[in-house]
Amino acid sequence: MTTENFDLFGNPWVDRPTKRGRPPHEVSVRNRNRVSMLVALGWASPRIASALGITLPTLHKYYFYELRQREVARDRLEVRRMELAWELAEKGNVGAFKEFGKLLDRNDRMEIERELGSDTKPDEKASAPERVGKKVLNAQRALDADADLMAELEREALQNARH
Repeated sequence: MTTENFDLFGNPWVDRPTKRGRPPHEVSVRNRNRVSMLVALGWASPRIASALGITLPTLHKYYFYELRQREVARDRLEVRRMELAWELAEKGNVGAFKEFGKLLDRNDRMEIERELGSDTKPDEKASAPERVGKKVLNAQRALDADADLMAELEREALQNARH
């Protein structure tokens, strides 16, 4: 009967390697779930690889499917949280029922914000001021200064003509 030693994070500890080089990576359900959770939290691939103690190419090779789910990973995590809270609430857990209510309120707020954000009027975007570069701005300033100078000269000429 062999007993395995585990490190602080629950990974098997090897006292002495039996072969040269790094041992081959073994994919487990636990590691797949870890990768899915870290993707849902928005972690970058290099950070996930270092957290698992593997190289970036190994992460891409064995966890390709989990990494491809970046778009929906956060929503799946939220669904799982709501599902667990509801299951516990059905069993009579009052704290889980309150947590489910909080999750429901949060979801409703997000939906309202999403609806309000998508109601942008096309006129608002069209009325946004056009950004101009330095050259165009300097040319406009020169034309304005020239027009101001001409107006001032005309006023002086009218005053001189009256005298």
